Amino acid sequence: MAPVTIDSDPTPGPLRAAVLLLRAEAVALGLVAVWLIWSDLTARTTDLASALLVTAFAVGGAVALWALGGALSRRRAGARAPAIVLQLMLLPVGWFMIEGGLGWLGLPLIALGLGMVGLLVSGPTNRALGFGDPTP
Repeated sequence: MAPVTIDSDPTPGPLRAAVLLLRAEAVALGLVAVWLIWSDLTARTTDLASALLVTAFAVGGAVALWALGGALSRRRAGARAPAIVLQLMLLPVGWFMIEGGLGWLGLPLIALGLGMVGLLVSGPTNRALGFGDPTP
């Protein structure tokens, strides 16, 4: 019987779902970045420095989410912690949206953040990334 290595195992469902959701978040944030670029170019008056900073933040976030999704799909264990941090950032954003009267958007963001953290720390994901005891 041949030994089973981490690379020969199929990607577990929770890790595959986390990668797909990270990529979906990257696309959504990328669309927000495109809208911000359009707004920057068509605004009549603006604080240029602030507008460019917010736009750069959105572009950088989209790139980071996409890169983390790719790294996790290649089972790079070091990508998990930054991905968790980015997902935890959704909690205060969602909370302030709820406080500002946008509960319809804030609650799903909080649920997404918590759900993603759950996927990223689940047992199958831990084993796929090499954390914990690999034997059953």
